[in-house]
Amino acid sequence: MEKRDLSFAQLFNLSFGFFGVQIAYALQSANISRIFATLGADPHQLSFFWILPPLMGMIVQPLVGKYSDKTWNRLGRRMPYLVIGALIAVAVMVLLPNAGNFTFTQSVFLGLNAAMWFGLFSLMFLDTSINIAMQPFKMMVGDMVNEKQKGTAYAIQSALCNAGSIMGYIFPIFFTWIGLANTAPERVIPDSVKWSFYMGAAILILCVLYTFATVREMDPQEYARFHGIEKKDENAEVEKVNFLQLLIHAPKAFWTVGLVQFFCWAAFMYMWTYSPGAIAAQCFHWDGVSTAAAEYQDAGNWVGVVFCVQAVGSLLWAMLLPALERWTSNRGAYAISLLVGAGGFISTLWVTDPYLLWGSYLLIGAAWAAILALPFTILTNSLKGDNMGYYLGLFNCTICLPQIVASICGGALLKYVCAGAQVNMLVAAGVLLVLGACSVILIKEEKE
Repeated sequence: MEKRDLSFAQLFNLSFGFFGVQIAYALQSANISRIFATLGADPHQLSFFWILPPLMGMIVQPLVGKYSDKTWNRLGRRMPYLVIGALIAVAVMVLLPNAGNFTFTQSVFLGLNAAMWFGLFSLMFLDTSINIAMQPFKMMVGDMVNEKQKGTAYAIQSALCNAGSIMGYIFPIFFTWIGLANTAPERVIPDSVKWSFYMGAAILILCVLYTFATVREMDPQEYARFHGIEKKDENAEVEKVNFLQLLIHAPKAFWTVGLVQFFCWAAFMYMWTYSPGAIAAQCFHWDGVSTAAAEYQDAGNWVGVVFCVQAVGSLLWAMLLPALERWTSNRGAYAISLLVGAGGFISTLWVTDPYLLWGSYLLIGAAWAAILALPFTILTNSLKGDNMGYYLGLFNCTICLPQIVASICGGALLKYVCAGAQVNMLVAAGVLLVLGACSVILIKEEKE
């Protein structure tokens, strides 16, 4: 079967819901450390709160991939998971920023007060639902787009991802600008953050419903023809394939790209975790004591601004990536992008003016653009269609596992290596990206 080209509108509709999902993810990335610090978490505890999101992703995404590979009904193949994940995410986004408003006992268990425990479980459900909603978009590109257009499809998805990030990151400072309070009583989340989550929840559900209404997934017969899957005898016994078998027979690109992913996602985990404290101390003269202080909360808003700048940098670099790939190769573009991002991270050590941070985070955006686009292009071109979703779900472990390792090591690294200075954790992130760039040489692209 000739693999037809999709129109730009079809490619856009296929990924538009990702815009809303990424708003939710951006709000989580930019505000979780701020929320838990406000609720009373010590800086050395912050990395442990970040273990849950990647842990849930590592569990959920392979399951979504596995079961959606076998789901064929009138709602679609991936769509049911997309809608269910979005609905759960909306509910949790309303509850999470209110963790400090509920009447809890003041008892402490395992070093956490009741509000932090509520926030922790809310975060677990939020990230689970975001993962459920996010994974179908990557799978639908693998399902419905031919090899020639996959680069374009993932570039559109990357652009929508960055646009959603910009909106999510900018919400807190926008709501502060229009008059909502950016400070609150001790251990209460400010209104500017709460309304950011409320607005993000509304946009998320509208975007997902748009994709649901405008995209028709293939039926099993059409899918088999599109991917060249041979029709099996109806009386033949169905071969059951478990994840260990899939890993054993995974293409080399799965493992080599996964190694690069390890360094990259550990680096960005440290950015999300320690940017609030680093920026507050470096640029806003925060004394490191009270997170209810205006200096810390102002820095929390500025984190959204510089993350927004990072997303703009990512959009701009994504436009350059095709030319860079033609000039060098996919591998060359990948390595250069990571080295540029490493320079951005390391430069934060000397920046004390909040506006000069824009330059640092613009450079970090180059690495983010490559991380969003190149790994999935390389991997999906090396995969067959029959287990596409399961492999993409398993590949998500190369995103989640490094974040878990980084979270476990973060507190000790901050205390014993970085001397308690959170900005040094951003420098460590730069070193990790350099290691990732060095690992790119191991990647060998394969075509099925």
